[in-house]
Amino acid sequence: MARKPKKGGQGTPATVALENAAVAFTVHAYEHDPAAASYGGEAAEALGVTAERVFKTLVADVDGVLTVGVVPVAGQLDLKALAAAVGGKRAAMADPAAAERSSGYVRGGISPLGQRRALRTVVDDSALAHPTVYVSAGRRGLEVELTPADLVALTGASTAPIGR
Repeated sequence: MARKPKKGGQGTPATVALENAAVAFTVHAYEHDPAAASYGGEAAEALGVTAERVFKTLVADVDGVLTVGVVPVAGQLDLKALAAAVGGKRAAMADPAAAERSSGYVRGGISPLGQRRALRTVVDDSALAHPTVYVSAGRRGLEVELTPADLVALTGASTAPIGR
């Protein structure tokens, strides 16, 4: 996992953030199919890894504050659990346009790393059971593999059981 992307405009804000943090990560590219039913499921299948190791980044509105939940693509975000994890009362999925504006990424390519505006983030605690996990590198068809500890540290996240 020591390979880093080439410098010189090849990176996304996520990979630039990882390079700047000097953590070990690997970039995995695959051919994105616009007709795919699930971006995360497509990534897991294309990369040949279990869906429990590939995490999706979802933006929710918790009591009027945009909040990021990072959960395995094999499951769903438990909005009640996300709200509880950040001390909130109500959570709903954020408007897709608001999520894109806030993160600087397009839907299906939102990364928890290198977001335009840092949002409070909760990573499902199941990530801690894996030596490495995969998250979007900021573009459809591009994932980064890194340790859960680095993901949590670089996003300033807390961990909690927010997936179901």
